Amino acid sequence: MLQTLHIKNFALIEHLHIDFSNRLSIITGETGAGKSILLGALGLILGNRADLTSLKDKEQKCVVEAYFKIADYNLQEFFSQNDLDYEDVTIIRREILPSGKSRAFVNDSPVNLQELQELGTYLIDIHSQQQTRELSDEQYQMQILDAVAGNSDTVAVYKKQLTGYKAIQLQLKKLQEQKEALTKEQDYNSFLLQELLSANLKAGEQQELESELEKLSNVEFIKESLGRALSIANDEQIGAVQNLKEIKAALQKVSGISSEYAGFFERISSLLIEFDDITDELSHDFEKLINDPEQLELINHKLQLIYSLQKKHQAATVEELLVIQEALDNKVVMADELEASIEKLTVEIETVKTAIDKTAVLLFDKRQKAIPVLTDKITVILAQLGMPNARFNFEVKATDNYHNNGKDEMSLLFSANKGTDFGLLKKVASGGEMSRIMLAVKAVLAEYSKLPTIIFDEIDTGVSGEIAHKMGDIMKVMSRGMQVLAITHLPQIAAKGDQHYKVFKTTQGENTVSELKLLYKEERVREIAEMLSGKDISDSALKHAEALLN
Repeated sequence: MLQTLHIKNFALIEHLHIDFSNRLSIITGETGAGKSILLGALGLILGNRADLTSLKDKEQKCVVEAYFKIADYNLQEFFSQNDLDYEDVTIIRREILPSGKSRAFVNDSPVNLQELQELGTYLIDIHSQQQTRELSDEQYQMQILDAVAGNSDTVAVYKKQLTGYKAIQLQLKKLQEQKEALTKEQDYNSFLLQELLSANLKAGEQQELESELEKLSNVEFIKESLGRALSIANDEQIGAVQNLKEIKAALQKVSGISSEYAGFFERISSLLIEFDDITDELSHDFEKLINDPEQLELINHKLQLIYSLQKKHQAATVEELLVIQEALDNKVVMADELEASIEKLTVEIETVKTAIDKTAVLLFDKRQKAIPVLTDKITVILAQLGMPNARFNFEVKATDNYHNNGKDEMSLLFSANKGTDFGLLKKVASGGEMSRIMLAVKAVLAEYSKLPTIIFDEIDTGVSGEIAHKMGDIMKVMSRGMQVLAITHLPQIAAKGDQHYKVFKTTQGENTVSELKLLYKEERVREIAEMLSGKDISDSALKHAEALLN
């Protein structure tokens, strides 16, 4: 419930503080006094957008702060999901800065407007004549019926099942699309894979083949060069080996004289050993060199195959071709795996569909049983509100379509007078009738569900006399289990309140200000008398006002 409302620098309000009753609170005042300003301030709390025109003083920020007692609303999960601190008395604050920037806070934690709007739906239901259009909405009509049917838990189960059903459907659709795409490419992918597999590619082989090709292509030149090198190295008279041996012998003779010469001797000895190894390896390579045209042709063919595959797949190396080969292999395997997954999901989706259909049938049956109960209750209340011949026909039809609240579709038919045919409510009910129907609906809902604070904004327009009394009685009964605020022009309704506030304007110099005050008994008598007879209050009006209050 709304406990307290603070408003500062909003429209015509400089500063306002209101403490509300947990029962029926009445707000009255002349047209233009500022009742709509109160609703505008509450609208900010509920997440409505704001602009600089909301600021009374353009140099100061506007602040609207509301205290809500929410212990009975089971909102802990909402606070947890939105990472907000939960408090049994929750404070919502909205600020509009002179720059035009707007900020919102829940228990001092910043929130965005979407979060504020969602929280607001649990806290306050502002109902005006314009909002009677909700009655024309099939979803809203179904919510009314489900409240009477006690379907909240069953609807929650259905929604959870529907979410799972849609998720599996989406997953199945994606797999089918993947399989379709793979199937279109399957033959081509298989051809490409077989082509790469036939090439028998190995990492690093391109470099080896290119080196071997270079050797075989220049075998005569290489043999000539290696032979010349070996000849120079191994000539018995002037060969490099012989010369190195003579140098070694000369240095050996002086190696004992100083460590410097000993070092030269060791180095030349090492050089001779290394040179011997080189000549041995050259000699081995020289012996292996043969002119092999067949091997040359084989290597050249393999390289041309590699170059061709690299060009086709836009790859720079054999290693990249091997990566492509693995990817193609995976695609071929994936097509088989996808088929198995699709078969598994198809079976699963049928199982889920059976369960959700069972829940939908349960919802349908409970709704059918609730229709006469709801119809009777609304009809009884409307009779009290001057519509004794009002008749309703809730038509609920099971379909094959999965809606958010079941597989049923609803038509709400209405007849206001004897002898008139039923027609769709939104087409045959007048504005005044819709207002009374909505009040009846809210009264019934108050019996079956924990409603948020309800604010009736001049829902009584076009009503007077005994009907106004009955409207007030209905609001009074509703307020026994919930908080009700009623903005009204009717003295009969105003007299029913547990609290009565008056909105009025005052002029302070060149400045016009809207104010609100809580009326006590004598003040209430005069206010209701003024509502009865106007500014010139008569004695009879005062007596009538006292009678209404008593």
